[in-house]
Amino acid sequence: MTTLTTAPLASLLDRLFAQANATPDSAFAGFSGDERERLMRSKTEYLDLYSRLKDLWLPVSRETGVLLYMLARNSRARTIIEFGTSLGISTLHLAAALRDNGGGRLITTEFEPSKVARAREHLEAGGLADLVDIREGDALKTLAAGLPAQVDLLLLDGAKSLYPDILDLVEGSLRPGSLIVADNADHSPEYLERVRASGGAYLSVPFAEDVELSMRIR
Repeated sequence: MTTLTTAPLASLLDRLFAQANATPDSAFAGFSGDERERLMRSKTEYLDLYSRLKDLWLPVSRETGVLLYMLARNSRARTIIEFGTSLGISTLHLAAALRDNGGGRLITTEFEPSKVARAREHLEAGGLADLVDIREGDALKTLAAGLPAQVDLLLLDGAKSLYPDILDLVEGSLRPGSLIVADNADHSPEYLERVRASGGAYLSVPFAEDVELSMRIR
């Protein structure tokens, strides 16, 4: 038995995924493929872009959620940082792993106030709110201070253009063996070049359809 597969979390996740799947994804209607890619990679327009996406769930897939839980459990993670709370589906998976690891702390950050409020409601409903610190605001500010001395797992699932910048903020706390999961990392070629660099600080591999899994080696 795990927190992930039993009440109240299992039924809550079923409901949240159903709601997410029923929400039309029309935020990029009217944008060409090139314009969408430009916005995804912009380091100056990300706040405007994600303001347009405030009504979308933007969740990880069910498979990625289970992967996050498994990675956090297997690594016996006690401290986790998440960039991009959205409505909290990935947060719930990570917090469930902390619960089953015996406790810990998850710091997650989201700049859209309405999403922060709903994510908090979901964490309360899942019985996991006591493990999670949601920081509201631009992650370049909310993660600039007050991080744990050691971080076991980092999830990157916010503005793709900021993946290298968020890594800069967290890297000093990442211990050898810590894991980084980057969702949709193909939209951040600068990040991929960094974690895949031969002789660099990471071992990295594309995992599943849209996830880059990296481990810090030094």
